[in-house]
Amino acid sequence: MEIKPVIPFEPVTVSALPTSSDWVAQIKWDGVRMLTYFDGKEVRLVNRKVNDRTMQYPEFLDISRYCRASSVILDGEFIAFDSSRPSFHEIMKRDSLRKEQRIPLAVKQTPVTYMIFDLLYANGDWVTEKPLKERQQLLADIIIPQPNVQVVQNVTDAEALYTVMKQHQMEGIVCKDLNSTYMINGKDRRWQKKKIFLDHYAAIGGFTRRNGMMNALLLGLFDAKGDFRYIGSAGIGKIGKDEWRKLEQDMAPLPDKPFVNQPDQSRDAVWTKPQFVVKVEFLEWTPAATMRQPVIQAIVQMPVADCRFDQHPEGIMPGSIS
Repeated sequence: MEIKPVIPFEPVTVSALPTSSDWVAQIKWDGVRMLTYFDGKEVRLVNRKVNDRTMQYPEFLDISRYCRASSVILDGEFIAFDSSRPSFHEIMKRDSLRKEQRIPLAVKQTPVTYMIFDLLYANGDWVTEKPLKERQQLLADIIIPQPNVQVVQNVTDAEALYTVMKQHQMEGIVCKDLNSTYMINGKDRRWQKKKIFLDHYAAIGGFTRRNGMMNALLLGLFDAKGDFRYIGSAGIGKIGKDEWRKLEQDMAPLPDKPFVNQPDQSRDAVWTKPQFVVKVEFLEWTPAATMRQPVIQAIVQMPVADCRFDQHPEGIMPGSIS
């Protein structure tokens, strides 16, 4: 039987962590959400947007190496490390590849680890209606841990885990109700996340130069009316120099600003058509609806129209913008 890809269960953002004994906390890895589908014959890897990524990660296609089930849907996250920490920039080196001939070298240069945290289907049966604690037990029974395949561990003290993650400058934590069923294509407070930093996918609407070279991107998001609003500028961040130069070459110039509001760096700015997207991490929103301390994590391939203020509807929105 062919198993059709689904949109995974998502947590909501909270400011206060749950304290009940029925809850557990897990590390929130700075990677890409990935579901593994195995119908007994073929393995497919599909991300949370239901985009196929099977070609990009061939080291996970021999599922018998790390899973005992005759058929299965695993939910987890692919991560790659920059020094000692998971890095979204590093995992995008693999996830963004589109030419098959480049994959073997990328596998060697950017090792990936699969952090598995849930189970939707096993041995011919859906298990989404079982409580999380039962799904986790089933997961422990079928997964064969490997250096690059691990089951995410539960922590009972969410505040302590959050403190440790903050000390190590990690992305944050996710808290889960052990009695929660798995809601396909859903999101509710039975899964809660608390991030140390905020992040958004933002579109590029211009850039500035220093000494003849591009030194900062002017970024924007679409509001509920469809207006493109400036939200701040950010430098090269974690983008490589060659990728940075190519980005400047590929952007299409505009005679006037694409933003409905006035950027604070409009003098001598080069305006561009919003056609490229970056993931940007920042500390918080300012009262003026701009990002505080933004750092670009990676250039990503996704529709510019998805760069909206409400892309994280459960999060804290700046002012009255929505």
